[in-house]
Amino acid sequence: MKGIVIKSTGSWYKVATEDKTIIDCKIKGKIRLDNSKSTNPIAVGDYVFYELEEANVGVISKIEDRKNYIIRKASNLSKQSSIIAANVDRAYIVVTIHSPQTLLSFIDRFLVSAEAYDIPCTLLINKCDLYTSAEDEETLQNWETTYAQVGYKTMRISTVTGLNISNLRDELAGKTCVLAGNSGVGKSSLIQALDSSVHIKTTAISKSHNKGQHTTTFAEMYTLSNSGYIIDTPGIKAFGLLDFEKEELGHYFPEIFKNSHTCQYNNCTHTHEPNCAVLVAVENGEIPISRYENYISFFVDENTKHR
Repeated sequence: MKGIVIKSTGSWYKVATEDKTIIDCKIKGKIRLDNSKSTNPIAVGDYVFYELEEANVGVISKIEDRKNYIIRKASNLSKQSSIIAANVDRAYIVVTIHSPQTLLSFIDRFLVSAEAYDIPCTLLINKCDLYTSAEDEETLQNWETTYAQVGYKTMRISTVTGLNISNLRDELAGKTCVLAGNSGVGKSSLIQALDSSVHIKTTAISKSHNKGQHTTTFAEMYTLSNSGYIIDTPGIKAFGLLDFEKEELGHYFPEIFKNSHTCQYNNCTHTHEPNCAVLVAVENGEIPISRYENYISFFVDENTKHR
């Protein structure tokens, strides 16, 4: 029998069948052994085959090939990976200027990973009802300009005022999408704003540290009334890249990849080489300086490998 994984707790999985029945499943040891590089060999969004052992309890025996997935370095085991979600049509990274602050390095790490696995991505700038100062507006415009320049869509949203919530709801219709972001940026509240029939526990921002408190502890897929599916993921403090070759990193920055074709050297690292088209583009303002600085930071990261 076949179903789709709608929740993963690490050892048990909730699988939705074609008739919408929910089956609690575990996995065969062989699957876990064969995927030993991953902390979660089965992810939310995976289509799986299972056999019933008893009423509403099954054993997953096989995973259908994925069309894509998004992955990050496991938080506790640097050489292992964690699959955030599989078989998604689009990823939405929920970001905030403050309350809490999302760092541009976090955004760019997520975008690099999404590019590597051919997942289109949109930035949702949440809590726009809080951004009332001229400095906030300048930051908003800088973010929008930076990411529009390199080909990413941004959308200002607010679950308090309803800003662009209906537009986002229309985008999600009939699609399977994943929400990701730091703790406290409002992913769970956003899902509830998109569909009031979905009930998710939310927690206020910690006043002492101005950081989000974890409310979603495991990834879970929710069915929306517009026939869309949205995967809510645990808040991520940091997004570590995994198994990227230094020589390939530039492929996952669209603006760097575009300009690299006219570099003098085929193996140009875009860091110091003469006649580097990427460096020229940075000097001319064709590549945002924040993006290039993050490229350099990721390039020198000890976790980014040389061939």
